Amino acid sequence: MTTVDDRPVAPAGAPRRPNPVLALLRNSWRQLTSMRTALVLLFLLAVAAIPGSVLPQRGVNPEQVNRYFRDHPDLAPQLDRIGGFEVFGSVWFSAIYLLLFTSLVGCILPRMRDHLRALRSRPPAAPKRLERLPQHAVLEAPAAADPAAIAAVLRRRRWRVEVRGNEVSAEKGYLKETGNVLFHASLVAVLLGVVLGSWYGWHGNRLLVAGEEFCNTRQQYAEASLGPRVDSGDLPRFCLTLDDFDARFHPSGQPESYRATVTVDELTGSTRQASFSVNSPLRLGSANVYLLGHGYAPILKYTDRYGRSQTSAVPFLTTGDANITSEGVAAFPDANVDPATGKRDPAQQIAFEGLYLPTAPETPPFTSSRFPTERNPAVVLVAYRGNLGLDAGIPGSVYQLDQRQVRNGRLKQIGDAKLGVGEKWTLDDGSTLEFLGTKPYVTLSVRHDPGQTLLLVACVVLLAGLMASLFVRRRRVWFRVVPADPGSGSPTSGSSLVRAGGLPRTEHPGFADEFAQLVAAVRDDGRTRGRGE
Repeated sequence: MTTVDDRPVAPAGAPRRPNPVLALLRNSWRQLTSMRTALVLLFLLAVAAIPGSVLPQRGVNPEQVNRYFRDHPDLAPQLDRIGGFEVFGSVWFSAIYLLLFTSLVGCILPRMRDHLRALRSRPPAAPKRLERLPQHAVLEAPAAADPAAIAAVLRRRRWRVEVRGNEVSAEKGYLKETGNVLFHASLVAVLLGVVLGSWYGWHGNRLLVAGEEFCNTRQQYAEASLGPRVDSGDLPRFCLTLDDFDARFHPSGQPESYRATVTVDELTGSTRQASFSVNSPLRLGSANVYLLGHGYAPILKYTDRYGRSQTSAVPFLTTGDANITSEGVAAFPDANVDPATGKRDPAQQIAFEGLYLPTAPETPPFTSSRFPTERNPAVVLVAYRGNLGLDAGIPGSVYQLDQRQVRNGRLKQIGDAKLGVGEKWTLDDGSTLEFLGTKPYVTLSVRHDPGQTLLLVACVVLLAGLMASLFVRRRRVWFRVVPADPGSGSPTSGSSLVRAGGLPRTEHPGFADEFAQLVAAVRDDGRTRGRGE
């Protein structure tokens, strides 16, 4: 080894030492883009999505998240710290998602390149010893046995054929690898569709009582989520008014159909009426309005001890049973204002919490409805008087009382009653509550998902590719025309022999029958041509 300026110089022709950093990166990339890694990441993504389906998510139902915090005050903050209530937007879920995307792209591109090269290449030449293949046969042919005629038989059966002198090579089943490539490419397209919908999509949920109007602004949604590339000004402009809701049930109580009728105002100077159902959303430009649920809003009239009345249609949320037993709260914080001073006494606020039963039983207990339609509507309410906690500035649910006010004694129970339509309840201070009837309400989900079409197409192609990769079999056959051995005792003077061999590229139980049919077709074609000559 020579030196230059006291530095050692490797002799000419000596192998260069690999850069350890480049070697590490190269090996890491190979591991990441292997099919095994892609399968592991796909499994991890499925496992990581489980908390998103088990735990309530803020982007879907923040009310349930708040309820989970109230029910599990110790566990909920720990889950929130690791993104348990925003699983699909968490750092760890996004990391798995991006790694899977990178792995699939790095895995698919080389396979696609190799498959395109295989599609352009010719079927391989026949091996020297066809009798060593899993399927082989020897058949006698006329002296004029023509490889081109054999090739024609194979082409009629949709084989890719190549004739080389006295040999015919054929291959079939390229659709298997095509389906495999399409399957994995569709997975990438599904991921792209999800990303597109996440970035440029938006959705909002709104409970709408009959007769009320709702306009498509973020402030009027109960829950709304806009993609990072979407601004509030990008929402399409329209307003909806719920005119009617028709729910029909079978005698067993099973639902038959749901249909909502609304007045649509797209702020163009004219309105129109439209109807939609569960499986047929209302399409308004780039937005789709879906019908998620329905229920009833009891109309309650409260007259305070000073004679002032307030009437409110309060939506009661269903408890989940099939007969639409619902629960809710009707609060009247502005009741019992002293007319002499005009001041509101927080200690005199009133609220009613309880159940609404579309078909109440005739006898106690009045805890659940007997049928989902209104055959014997009734409300079962508990009255509370005191500070409702609305002035504390602490956000709470409009469908539940603040139980902290009950526990600290600021809100006290003063009675309970069951009311049918038209019945009146007189409280201890002379104030009254009257149940006037109900209004239907619907729960709407307004969505825009620009990746929806891509997802649909990708899923269809994914299934087609999966079917092709599972049921199509790659196989090869060869035919070689050779002169008959004079000592073989062939009865036909000057005849030739056709040696055939077949090789399935993948496990194919039916290949033996297919090969036998192919050989028979070649034999029959040779006999037909022999008689014709």
